[in-house]
Amino acid sequence: MAANYDYDEAPATYDDANRQDLGYDPNFVPDSVKSFVVHLYRHIREKNVYEIHQMYEISFQTLSDRLFKDTPWPSVDAVAHYVDNDQVFCLLYREMWFRHLYARLSPTLKQRIDSWDNYCSLFQVVLHRVVNMQLPNQWLWDMVDEFVYQFQSFCQYRAKMKNKTEQEIVLLRQFDQAWNVYGVLNYLQAFVEKSNIIQILEQEKEGLEQFTATDGYDYSGGSNVLKVLGYFSMVGLLRVHCLLGDYQTGLKCLLPIDISQQGVYTSVIGSHITTIYHYGFANLMMRRYVEAIREFNKMLLYIYKTKQYHQKSPQYEQILKKNEQMYALLAICLSLCPQTKLVEETVNSQLREKYGEKMARMQRYDDEAFAIYDELFSYACPKFITPSAPSFEEPLVNYNQDAYRLQLKLFLHEVKQQQLLSGVRTFLKVYSTISLGKLANYMEVDEPTLRTILFSYKHKTHAVDSDGKIISNADVDFYIDDDMIHVVESKPVKRFGDYFLRQIVKLEGVINDMDRIRLE
Repeated sequence: MAANYDYDEAPATYDDANRQDLGYDPNFVPDSVKSFVVHLYRHIREKNVYEIHQMYEISFQTLSDRLFKDTPWPSVDAVAHYVDNDQVFCLLYREMWFRHLYARLSPTLKQRIDSWDNYCSLFQVVLHRVVNMQLPNQWLWDMVDEFVYQFQSFCQYRAKMKNKTEQEIVLLRQFDQAWNVYGVLNYLQAFVEKSNIIQILEQEKEGLEQFTATDGYDYSGGSNVLKVLGYFSMVGLLRVHCLLGDYQTGLKCLLPIDISQQGVYTSVIGSHITTIYHYGFANLMMRRYVEAIREFNKMLLYIYKTKQYHQKSPQYEQILKKNEQMYALLAICLSLCPQTKLVEETVNSQLREKYGEKMARMQRYDDEAFAIYDELFSYACPKFITPSAPSFEEPLVNYNQDAYRLQLKLFLHEVKQQQLLSGVRTFLKVYSTISLGKLANYMEVDEPTLRTILFSYKHKTHAVDSDGKIISNADVDFYIDDDMIHVVESKPVKRFGDYFLRQIVKLEGVINDMDRIRLE
C-alpha cells in the first residue's frame, strides 16, 4: 500500500544540496544491491514468481531499512549494466526507486515529474508490447496503488501555491501535462480495455475462464501482467473517482468485480482494504447506507481476525489506519441509518468501545452532534483533490482544502436534513398504528406539514442501487391507509453462534493456561 502521509507533516525535501551532506552518491552500488538486482533480474527472466515476491516484499524492504533509510537507492544508470541494460527491468527498478523516495523522503517537483514520465514509459511498454513475464500480484497492485497515490500527492502539492518558488512555477507551466487527470484516467481505462478483463470475468461466470481460481497467474507460460493490471485498474478508477467526488462513476467502474465473493482483489490485503474502504465510502455518500454497513462490517471482521498475520508487513500501519477510519465511517452510517442487526457482535463491541459515547450524542442532532459528524468525516474521508491546474496570473493562493470543504459541506447538509426525520423514527418505533392527526399533534405540526415530513422520510430512507432499483435503508418503514399510519418494523434475527464461539475460544485459552501451570 502506498505511503499516505499529509504533506504538511512530510519530511524535508530531498534535493541535491543535502544529498552531499548525507554522503549520498547515486552512482555507488553496494555489493548487496548488486546481488539484489542481478538475482531479481534473473528471477523475472525465469518467471519465478515465488522468488520475485520474496525479493520484492522482504529483500527490498530489508535493504531499504539497512542501507537507504534516509537516502534514495542507487540510480538506474548505476545498476543498468548489471542487468544487460534491459529496458523493462530498468523501468521496474525506477518505479521501485521512486516509490521508496515517496515513502522515506519528500520528492522535489522535478522528481515528481520524472516519476510520471517513468510510469508513462512503463505503461506504454505493457500496453503496446508483448511483455513476457509474470510478476506477483502484490507488486502489480502496488504499481496501480502508487500511481494513484502519486497523482493525489501531486494535486495536493500543486494546490499549495502560496509558497512556490519562481523555479517551481516555471516547471509547473512547462510540464503542465504531468499528472494530468485525463492522462491518469486514460491509462487506467486503457489497462481495463486492452486486458479484456471485463470479458474475462464474464466468461469466468460461465465456466470458460479460470482467472480467479489461479489468482490471475498464467500457468501456461504466458504473462499475467496486463490482465492483473487491468483488474486492479478498476479499483484504481474507483479510488480516483472518489477523490474527485464522482461516486456514481466510481462504483460503475467497479461493477465487473463481484465484491460479495472472494476474488483476485482479496489476494492482496492492501487491494482488499482499499476496495472496500472506497466502495463503502462511495455508498455512504450516495445514501446507500445498508450496503456500506454490510461491507464495512465484513472488512472490519476480516481485519480483526487476520491483522496479527500482517504485523511484520510494511503495510501494517496502513492496515491499522484504514481499520480505524472504517470504524469511524461505520459509526456515521449507523447513526444515520440504525441497522445494528447487520453488524457482527465482535465488530459491534469494538465499535461501541471506540465510538459508543459519540454515537449516542450524534442521535441528538444539535450543534455538538454536528461537530462530531464533522470530526468523524474529516478523520475518515479520502484526501479529496482539485485536479485542475492553478491560474498562474491571479495572486497565488492555496486551494488544496477546497475539494475537502465542498464534500464536507454536502455531507453535513445531508446530516441536517436527517434532523427532523429522527423525531419521526422515534414515534414510529413506539406505535404499530397511529393516525395522522395524532402524530401531527405529537410533533406539533399541521397535517399537510406532517405529510411532507413523511414523504421526506420515505425519500431519505430509500436509495437507487447500481442496477437502478430502489432499495430501502429503513429500520422502521410504514404505509398510510385512510389517514392511518401502519408501521412495519424489521425485527432483528437473534444470533447465538458468535456468542458461543467467543466463549469456546475463551474456555480453550483458560484450559491452555491451566495446562502450562505445573503443580508443585
